[in-house]
Amino acid sequence: MAPAPRFRFLLILVAVIAGFAAQAAQARSDADEVQTIWRLLDYVAVDYAGAVANGQVTSTVEYAEMTEFSATVRKGIAALPATSARTRLVSEAGQLEAAIASRSDPAKVAGLARKVATDLLAAYPVPLAPRNAPDPRRGAQIYLENCASCHGTRGDGKGPQARGLDPAPIDFTDAERARKRSLFALYQVIGQGLEGTSMPSFAHFSSDDRWAVAAYAGGFAFQDLAAGKRIWERDPSARGQVSDLQAFTSLSPETLGRALGQGPADAVTAYLRADPKALNAAMPASLAVARDKLSQSLAAYRKGNRDEAERLALSAYLDGFEPLEPILATRNAGLMARIETAMADYRASIGRGLPVDIVAGKAASVEALFAGAEITLSPGAASDTSTFVGALTILLREGLEALLIVVAMIAFLRKAERPEVLPYVHGGWIAALIAGGATWAIATYAISVSGASRELTEGFGSLFAAVVLVWVGIWMHGKSHAESWQRYIRAAMGKALSRRSAWFLFGLAFLVVYREVFETILFFAALATQGSSGAIAAGAGTALAILAVIAWVMLRYSRVLPIGTFFAYSSALIAILAVVLAGKGAGGLQEAGLLGITPLTHFPRFPAFGIFPSLEPLVLQLLALGVLWIGFWYNGRQHRRAEATHG
Repeated sequence: MAPAPRFRFLLILVAVIAGFAAQAAQARSDADEVQTIWRLLDYVAVDYAGAVANGQVTSTVEYAEMTEFSATVRKGIAALPATSARTRLVSEAGQLEAAIASRSDPAKVAGLARKVATDLLAAYPVPLAPRNAPDPRRGAQIYLENCASCHGTRGDGKGPQARGLDPAPIDFTDAERARKRSLFALYQVIGQGLEGTSMPSFAHFSSDDRWAVAAYAGGFAFQDLAAGKRIWERDPSARGQVSDLQAFTSLSPETLGRALGQGPADAVTAYLRADPKALNAAMPASLAVARDKLSQSLAAYRKGNRDEAERLALSAYLDGFEPLEPILATRNAGLMARIETAMADYRASIGRGLPVDIVAGKAASVEALFAGAEITLSPGAASDTSTFVGALTILLREGLEALLIVVAMIAFLRKAERPEVLPYVHGGWIAALIAGGATWAIATYAISVSGASRELTEGFGSLFAAVVLVWVGIWMHGKSHAESWQRYIRAAMGKALSRRSAWFLFGLAFLVVYREVFETILFFAALATQGSSGAIAAGAGTALAILAVIAWVMLRYSRVLPIGTFFAYSSALIAILAVVLAGKGAGGLQEAGLLGITPLTHFPRFPAFGIFPSLEPLVLQLLALGVLWIGFWYNGRQHRRAEATHG
């Protein structure tokens, strides 16, 4: 590859990465807007009753707020990214606005607001829950330092600075009002403040701290912890209603009361808000989201809304199943593979417009596999042994691909007697490890890495690496026929390994290592939620030791190989990895919903080798093989011509 094309490749790579960053920032902005609209709808549902009664305005200030908020909701939804559901949502928001304008009954307005809020999150899924259970003790400390002066130490709104405030601080002990407010609504108000009141924004608090304060303040109105604990431990229906952190933070006590009865719901709310970790202890992993989205998808397909069914089917995988994949993979990789295949088959059947009964049958197959997964994901299925094996195999599997490529680059530079370029290769993989650490910190403390973001990163990263490796493999194969390696070094390597080429090697080392680090981080983060940190450390340490031995053997063995043999073996290894990554890249884009799925019945599935039972990854792998074959054939032809010329 000439210097100019290599430089253009790096520019394209930088542009693509910048594009991904811009898309991620826009997605984050859209998620913030959705959460703001949801908060306004929640506020309308709770507080409209204080503005209107019997068709008459009882509070001019409150009614003006309701009118303003409903108009803001309608305009905000209209400005969201276009989806098949946006027009319907704008219409629903208009109905809410009209109901408020006509001073409709509070129950009707609350019902309309809740419906718009529910449909909004179905159309624009955003996280409604923290990554970890909130810590109410931390929340109590922050509340006393920052909130008690207005809301009072007992949450009754009678703090020393409350006098003269209009409107008065919220009375968190008002059970009737507290029943209508979810923890997510409290979290939103804490982060964004409340216009028209003395409630400021506490956005400078970390997300964990805001959730902790929400859990603490949300518990003032509910005090029967003993009854709540008893119900939670003995009543499966209570655990079924609050199946995970998202349900815990998004359900209001009033909504929970419709399923359990208001008394039991209040008691369960008191217990869980006082000790949110009880939720994790009871049900650490749940497929409730995946099941719900799958059910909604099938219902949409039955109604003839194919686009909505496809979107919900993809959400069932990305938002419901994909976050649990790492844990399931360590406990039953075969079951995880069957679920992935079944969910892809279900999405493909929707895309092909198959009859409803066939699509329903495929959904039933997925649901049956979910039942087995729930058992596998239960607390009793976890063990230190499974965690150790999981950590070992994950790091060994992900590290081996990157190791093979980086070691081949190092061995090549040593053979070429170009030690001054080695720092670029080492700098590439070290920078990838640092970037991986930053990714872990961001994913842990700032934002969550969505399933779509994960699959896009893996998919595009694999495809970029595959393209580069196809070129590298062909180039190395050509050098296996060199008649005089030393002459080639003196005549060509000075140009071939210019500073621009050195930065190219830096980029390649960074790309292949970061892709594997990114995948490993997400797997280890999932394992860490299950505890057994000692088993995780032991598994990771063992894997690193094995990888170190493999690297040492490869580097030592490469030194004694004749140069032609070295390039022949290296080109074959690079070619194999290019084909593998081509398949993995296509598979990642399929799981992110960017590439279609054409199932291949009875075709094998080996994700470690980029082999999936669908046509698209196979076509890309065949394309990579075809390009490699043409390149190798051309190299052989050039070698034969050179031999004939030199006689």
